[in-house]
Amino acid sequence: MSAHPPNDDLVLRSDADGIATLTLNRPNNFNTLSTPLMQALQRHIQALKDDTSVRVVIITGAGKAFCAGHDLAEMQADPSEKAMRALFALCTENMMALTHLPQPVIAKVNGVAAAAGCQLVAQCDLAISTTDAKFGTSGINVGLYCSTPSVPVTRNLSRKHAMELLMTGDLISSDKAVTWGLINDAVPADQLDAAVDAMAQKIRSKSPNAIALGKDLFYKQLEEGMAAAYDRAGDAITCNMQAKETQAAIDAFLEKRPTDDWPDRN
Repeated sequence: MSAHPPNDDLVLRSDADGIATLTLNRPNNFNTLSTPLMQALQRHIQALKDDTSVRVVIITGAGKAFCAGHDLAEMQADPSEKAMRALFALCTENMMALTHLPQPVIAKVNGVAAAAGCQLVAQCDLAISTTDAKFGTSGINVGLYCSTPSVPVTRNLSRKHAMELLMTGDLISSDKAVTWGLINDAVPADQLDAAVDAMAQKIRSKSPNAIALGKDLFYKQLEEGMAAAYDRAGDAITCNMQAKETQAAIDAFLEKRPTDDWPDRN
């Protein structure tokens, strides 16, 4: 029997118009990533991977925070090597699963995103926040370098900006997060829903097969040398051109007529 029974109330899912929203639901704990919450998130991500009706995934937080990182009380209750390896392995599995989802994932940052919460923002494909949101890798303030958050953070920010964030533990403003490349945009709180929905609807209107292919290519080619990346990209676009829906859309473009609705992902 699992030490942590399933509790899907810790992550809520709502679907509308091909867009699935996952809400981290520990508002009284600033949506910290406890083991039960991460297990619930893992189950939702796995379900989304196989749900061809979902075109875009949004992740947000309940209450005033997006996510304040890992649950330090849980970590301190059992800081053994075995427990820590299990905790961070689960977190890593979730982060990588987001990248492996065929659907683009948008972080809808409604408040502070610290430590592993900042990691989650960086791991998402896109991110929009409120103007009063704050971001930081604050583990260093309690003597704990944000090692796992550093992985996606250093892949989003320049080296100097990433090092400043990781070494100082300071929370940066949404304006700075935009300038540094951590998020795409910051809007007033009363405009967050509309801004995220506009981005999601724009992506939803594209071919889900082309989007899935493009997301897969985007991350794989980043880790390769340029020659290998071009080889992979050539294979991807060749495959993309074989799709009947792509050929039909190009015909429509050339004939100056509307493109038919895209079918769900295969």
